[in-house]
Amino acid sequence: MQDGLVEVRIRGVIPTPGGFAVFLQDGSKTFVIYVDGEVGAAIHMFMEGAKKPRPLTHDLIGSILEGFEVRVDRVVINDLRDNTFFARLFLVREDESGKRIVEIDARPSDCLALARLSGARIYVAPHVLDAVSDVGGFLKEQDG
Repeated sequence: MQDGLVEVRIRGVIPTPGGFAVFLQDGSKTFVIYVDGEVGAAIHMFMEGAKKPRPLTHDLIGSILEGFEVRVDRVVINDLRDNTFFARLFLVREDESGKRIVEIDARPSDCLALARLSGARIYVAPHVLDAVSDVGGFLKEQDG
């Protein structure tokens, strides 16, 4: 836990008729964020370690960040309003002049893709975790 936030991990990515369902899990609760097809496919490929013939948009963003010696520090899913999730992307650059952290408002789907690509940690605000339904049973049915 960081600053009262709860760490989660991507538990699974499943195609849906409108895109993909990304399942996030903490120690006891699993919830879903629905994302568009392009970003969902990217998250799925990053999870599978799939080879891509050309860089995807998130690969490009990762390369740009690397080129400027910036890394994704963490992702925070910080709010849920009217069935829409909100997130913040935290970027860090460290050099001889010190450490600089930049916080950016971003779609949770893009944040999740970049976190998966970079290995950054994903956190959820407690009030968001309290507001979502536990869908862990659905994943158990899919795994079974």
